[in-house]
Amino acid sequence: MSCKLGLIRMTVLTKLMKSILLPLLVSLALPNSESAFASLPRVFIKDCYDGDTCTSLKGEKIRLACIDTPELKGWNADPIPAKEARDFVNKLVANEEVSFKRITNDRYGRTIGELFKNEVNIQELIVEKGYGKIYKKYAHQCEWSKK
Repeated sequence: MSCKLGLIRMTVLTKLMKSILLPLLVSLALPNSESAFASLPRVFIKDCYDGDTCTSLKGEKIRLACIDTPELKGWNADPIPAKEARDFVNKLVANEEVSFKRITNDRYGRTIGELFKNEVNIQELIVEKGYGKIYKKYAHQCEWSKK
């Protein structure tokens, strides 16, 4: 009987640690996410041409890093899912000010970077919702896509 009681106590303690103590310790160990986002520059997104390319109010062309969405035009076009991806991204960020992590520039002169709205990584959300996929060739540029 005491062996069963010991097992029950151990199970309760393990659940307690996983549900309360572990998240608490992780949150204490990680840097404050608010300050991390607060340090990023802000950009006003005018609109998005497709699911992975947006334009700022100042005319800066922004290629969303680490993802690929269906193409609207060209030999590889898939217009229906491309329009769905474009509409999804526009609903999230068009006519909005968002945080912007600039990474590099591409051969077309676009700024490659990550957009964040209310501390949510827009690229990661696009992939999670099925509107795009991780662009394996460039996945090394984004922490979330290396998981």
